[in-house]
Amino acid sequence: MTNLSYPRFHLAFPVTNLEAARGFYCGILGCPTGRESDRWIDFDFFGHQLVAHLVAPEDHPAAATNSVDGHAVPASHFGVIMEWDQYEQAVEMMKANGIEFVIEPYVRFEGREGEQATLFVKDPSGNHLEFKAFRNIEMLFAKDIESY
Repeated sequence: MTNLSYPRFHLAFPVTNLEAARGFYCGILGCPTGRESDRWIDFDFFGHQLVAHLVAPEDHPAAATNSVDGHAVPASHFGVIMEWDQYEQAVEMMKANGIEFVIEPYVRFEGREGEQATLFVKDPSGNHLEFKAFRNIEMLFAKDIESY
């Protein structure tokens, strides 16, 4: 049974192939499934409800980008914030499964208060996912830019 002691997010997103989505989210990322139909699948994405909805390839939106640290970061993306060791394990798992990185794993603000590790990958439908970790999770919503 999932611990519901804090609010969970629900995100519905388009995919062009449900079985490819199942292979990626279940087979590679290890996300269990919930309810499903021939048009959608619920995934338990690290305790959150992610719902893949089948769309025609021509209806899948293109991704715009913004420049961050010299990387073209997809403006439309979602992901998970992990413990540092979980992030490092995820990096190794993705490498072992031949997942291509859109943005290779790297550390931002290294040695400073806001130090964080991040990477971007795409699912089989081209949706962008970010995986990240903070050395100090208290910096997640820090406003003091000067400390960076």
